[in-house]
Amino acid sequence: MARTGRKKPGLRVLVWLGVILAALTAVLAGGTIAGQASWAPKLALDLEGGTQMILAPKVEGGSDINEQQLNQAVAIIRQRVDGSGVSEAEISTQSGRNVVVSLPGTPSAETRNLIQASADMNFRPVILNGDGAAVPAESQTPEDQLPKPTAAPANSSDTNWITPEIYKQFEALDCNSAQAENPQRSDPTKPLVTCEPATAKTPAIKYILGPVEVKGTNIVTSSFQLQQGVHGAVTNDWAVNIQFDAEGTAKFKDVTERLNQFYVAAGGESGTDPKSQFAIVLDDRVISAPRSLAVITDGRPQITGGFTEQTAKALSDQLRFGALPISFEIQSDQQISATLGGEQLRMGLLAGLIGLLLVVVYSLFQYRALGFVTIASLVVAGALTYLAIAILGWTENYRLSLAGVAGIIVAIGQTADSFIVYFERIRDELREGRGLVSAVENGWKRAKRTVLASKAVNLLAALVLYFVAVGNVRGFAFTLGLTAIADLIVVFMFTHPTLQLLARTKFFGEGHKFSGLDPERLGAVPLYRGAGRMRTPEDRPVAVRGKNAGAAAEAERRMTIAERRLAEKQEQLAGSSKTSAKENK
Repeated sequence: MARTGRKKPGLRVLVWLGVILAALTAVLAGGTIAGQASWAPKLALDLEGGTQMILAPKVEGGSDINEQQLNQAVAIIRQRVDGSGVSEAEISTQSGRNVVVSLPGTPSAETRNLIQASADMNFRPVILNGDGAAVPAESQTPEDQLPKPTAAPANSSDTNWITPEIYKQFEALDCNSAQAENPQRSDPTKPLVTCEPATAKTPAIKYILGPVEVKGTNIVTSSFQLQQGVHGAVTNDWAVNIQFDAEGTAKFKDVTERLNQFYVAAGGESGTDPKSQFAIVLDDRVISAPRSLAVITDGRPQITGGFTEQTAKALSDQLRFGALPISFEIQSDQQISATLGGEQLRMGLLAGLIGLLLVVVYSLFQYRALGFVTIASLVVAGALTYLAIAILGWTENYRLSLAGVAGIIVAIGQTADSFIVYFERIRDELREGRGLVSAVENGWKRAKRTVLASKAVNLLAALVLYFVAVGNVRGFAFTLGLTAIADLIVVFMFTHPTLQLLARTKFFGEGHKFSGLDPERLGAVPLYRGAGRMRTPEDRPVAVRGKNAGAAAEAERRMTIAERRLAEKQEQLAGSSKTSAKENK
């Protein structure tokens, strides 16, 4: 007769765990080969050093900055830095006046620009645009042919804003010069002549913009995503989404009604009227000038047109973190050494190794050969955590700080707790008289609820700490939560399947004295010795009773009240059966 059921339960789960580890290793190897990743995790400012920038804030109008504005500046710069993917940055104030930004490693040009960029963001309508190069002096418009206002401007898109002085400034502006990269703070009630810098795909463009109509402070949030087509299908084109508050929604509706009229009058998509464009201005420089294709009534416009994922994210970050009425000037920019250095890292790693060694010694002493399952589980958990940190360093620019190392060290003990809970449940099942295969399955049913509850508490604590705290404390919370997830994966996909396989081996299944699952050492007494016959302590040989007296006492001590009452009831029934048998004789 053919045997049914799984011959090796747990083997398939172990195979899937191997696939996950192999996939993570392949991803990291691919990034390393491409020169974008590294096998070593990125280190934070306290362990590697980095760049320190001292920013001098300037309030609009030249007034002195107050404490509230300075604190707001620190908070939003921190948002900008975190939003750009730079972790473990240190942002503080200096002498109640300057803002000190310390970044690990060498920040990218995009990160520098995002930090330095003024938060004076606003939206201005485009009146005129042109090539970013300056018009040669001999080719500039003669004085008698310069445009002159014929009436007071009716709205911000009115060409009567263009005075001879404005037009001469427009023609003379060279968007490729150094002067164009450092424009002065403009009056929001007057027109502005400025540039949109060149990109890898587009040349520089210069503009004459009308007065400010919507402020950056009216932006609630922004995001970026793949654009959806006419029928809802996702395309390969990236788009940036903006959400305005109630005031911004009303203003933007009025503006798009006017701009859309220019768009329609110019022939729609085939038209080129610049007055249908709405420029997004940050620090008096245009970061985007999309055309208004429709009237936006819900305050949720979408910007499209030639974005890559990187450029869409950059624009989204600028919009989201651009609402700060303070500009910044970099007073100093210098490289700094690690605030703690390699010695502290070595001491932290040494502390982790000592903790790991103590866990190994305890596991082998308490669980004999079963302790090697704990050691193997810790190795797998460590591999998962290491790969995750290295990949996050590549993809999300996550950096490991000394506080993060402390979180990993704390997690060693918490990870070992999960294995101990499971092993003790199995041993309790053995004390109740079950075989090892049954004890593994029943013990797992009872242990996994405890493990899940424990890890849920760990994750909740890590999440609260991460979102409430700032600075290095967030690094501790992050690694604490990451290792809790790794622990769950290991317990479910390695520890339990491994014990399912080991339970069917002779060494563990027959309870070898060095297996850690010796029934006699645990005080396990079978409940039945035959069909319908209870086995009582009197049925055991005297030698066995003497040998296992201590283990039996331990087993009896571990019994719950319900289990003890059940045992007493079974003994009473057994005694009644013996009395009846004697009377019958």
